[in-house]
Amino acid sequence: MLDIYTLGEEVLRENAGKVTVFDNALAILVDAMFDTMAEADGIGLAAPQVGVSKRLFVVDTRRPGEKMAFINPEIIETSQEVCSREEGCLSIPGMYYDIVRPSEITVQAQDLNGKAFITRASGMLARVIQHENDHLNGVLFIDRMEEESRAKLVAAYQRRNKRKKT
Repeated sequence: MLDIYTLGEEVLRENAGKVTVFDNALAILVDAMFDTMAEADGIGLAAPQVGVSKRLFVVDTRRPGEKMAFINPEIIETSQEVCSREEGCLSIPGMYYDIVRPSEITVQAQDLNGKAFITRASGMLARVIQHENDHLNGVLFIDRMEEESRAKLVAAYQRRNKRKKT
């Protein structure tokens, strides 16, 4: 299992670098990310969340055909229609908030062999892809909240973690 970095770690705020080498080490990282995500009961995990500042994330919504790795992804189209849904993050465990995002997206990425592919997604898959893609740009779901709500959520997270450490 890989360590999941949490709020306050610098790597979560960096713009991740492009993946340029498609080798066995990359495949091992992707497998470890899927295992780590499953162990943490998550449905998405970006490389920066495990301390690797590379443009890579994995998703598994637990629906057929929705377990995928996205390398060097780019969201190339979004719907004008939006929806609000509760989101959480393995890097801010236990904190949830309704976030507004486009309902449908089209994403272009590469697979483990470096082959380009395009996926059109809606529903939960679209939301997870957008959430994980944000991580590659140093953006957390809390950055999409109103300032006052974000401050309250971060304060609650910090209080809870302070109690855990004592």
